[in-house]
Amino acid sequence: MHARIRAGDPDAFRELFRDHARLVYRHAVRITGDWSAAEDIVSLTFLEAWRLRGKLRDEGVSPRPWLMGIAVNVLRNTGRAARRHERALARAPLRDVVPDFADELVGRIADSEELAAAKRALAQLRRAEREVFALCVWSGLGHGEAAEALGVPVGTVRSRLSRARARLRRLTDSELRRRGGGTEPGGASGQVQGGRTTAARSNEETTR
Repeated sequence: MHARIRAGDPDAFRELFRDHARLVYRHAVRITGDWSAAEDIVSLTFLEAWRLRGKLRDEGVSPRPWLMGIAVNVLRNTGRAARRHERALARAPLRDVVPDFADELVGRIADSEELAAAKRALAQLRRAEREVFALCVWSGLGHGEAAEALGVPVGTVRSRLSRARARLRRLTDSELRRRGGGTEPGGASGQVQGGRTTAARSNEETTR
C-alpha cells in the first residue's frame, strides 16, 4: 500500500480516501467546530498527501499516522490564515453585520452543550497539548501513531496527553458549572458526563 501511494497509484489513493476521509473529517470538525471548514480541511489534506506522497515511509502497517500528520499541519496553516483574516476584518470599516453560523453548526452535533464546553476548554490548552488530545482522544490514534504524526517521541505524547486531560477536565467542569450544566453525582473521577465527552474519555482509554 505504501509503495503504491508513493508511485501515485490512483486506486491506492481512492482506497486511502475511502478508509480515512471520515477520520480526517471528524478530527477537523471537532477542532474547527465548523462542518463546512472541515470539508475544506479534508480536501486540502488529501491534496497535500498527493503532493507529499514520495515522503511516505514503509514503517508501520497503515498510512494513517502520516496522513493525520498532514491534517495537523493543514489545520495549523488554515488556523493562522483565519486569524490573519480576522485581524484584517477588525481593522476594516464596519459594514452590515453578517451572522456567524458556526455556533449553529456545532449545535447540530449530538451532545452539543458538552462538545461546546469541551471545545472552549480545549482552546485554552497549549497547541501541543491540544493536538495530542485531539489525535489520541477524539480521533483514536494510539500513542505511537500520534508520535509519528507529530514527529515527537512517544514519551512526549504521553506527558502532553496527561497534562491535557487533567487541564481539560478542570476547564470543562468549570465551563459546564458556569453555564448551569454541572456533572452527574459520583463524578469524583473527574469524568464529565455526556455522550461525546465520556465517549472521548473511553476512546482514549482504549489507546493506552
